[in-house]
Amino acid sequence: MTAYEVAVRAEAALGEGPTWDPATGRLVWLDILGARLHTYDPSSGRRTIRTAPQHVGAAKPRAGGGLVLNLRDGVGLLDPDDTFRWLHHEPVAGRRANDAAVAPDGSLWAGTMRYDEAPGGGTLSRLTGDGAVRTVLPDVTVSNGTGWSPDGRLMYYVDSPTRRVDVFDHDEDGIRDRRTLVEIEEGAGFPDGLTVDAEGCVWVALWDGGAVRRYTPAGELDRVITLPTPRTTACAFGGPGLTDLYVTTARTGLPPSDPLSGSLLVVPGAGKGLPQPAFEG
Repeated sequence: MTAYEVAVRAEAALGEGPTWDPATGRLVWLDILGARLHTYDPSSGRRTIRTAPQHVGAAKPRAGGGLVLNLRDGVGLLDPDDTFRWLHHEPVAGRRANDAAVAPDGSLWAGTMRYDEAPGGGTLSRLTGDGAVRTVLPDVTVSNGTGWSPDGRLMYYVDSPTRRVDVFDHDEDGIRDRRTLVEIEEGAGFPDGLTVDAEGCVWVALWDGGAVRRYTPAGELDRVITLPTPRTTACAFGGPGLTDLYVTTARTGLPPSDPLSGSLLVVPGAGKGLPQPAFEG
């Protein structure tokens, strides 16, 4: 399946984190290394670009408006009037933010990694709107895609160098019983960002794989969407009916002859996404 379109032709060094914001009818996405926050309105084609305070790993809508940002030195809040303040400030030399996701209870699960990708140099932490933070997973290398099943009882997670999409049991007390949902075979790329659809299937973008794969809750490969540039980074459903799959891509490390690297791609009518909760803070 290759029925993609170019939603936004761009040159993002490390495009990431597509997130549909139902309150504004726009897709939010970002360029981590370019410290840029992008929005795209598919109904009008209008787009905006805003500079982030520092390297930004994720930007998610807040329940009261604005965005919560997973930044190099912690997690911050951007109000609708562009006022910025830190929710949790914890600079660590050589470390930056990476992907993040909002859990069904409105908490933010924020990942980090070292710039040099040193093994075990990152974490996955849970933050609430009052600024309380708890490390959920220590000793992570490249914290990446995180998502929940439709009933919230399972959490899917990617630490990219492991080549695995893992699954945990999830409830109000946290996560437990980590096991492998699927392992990406050698030569197919590394699992990166993911999203879960309304049927409970997991869609995962493959870095250096030029594709997005859909796996059933049993870990069976169900669909492959081949894309025109190798560094596909993350995916999310958007549009009024949450039926269009948006895919971010990266330009870093690729030659100029790869014209779509760093662009935002879309596969119309790819499936049916789940409404994503806003951050309660």
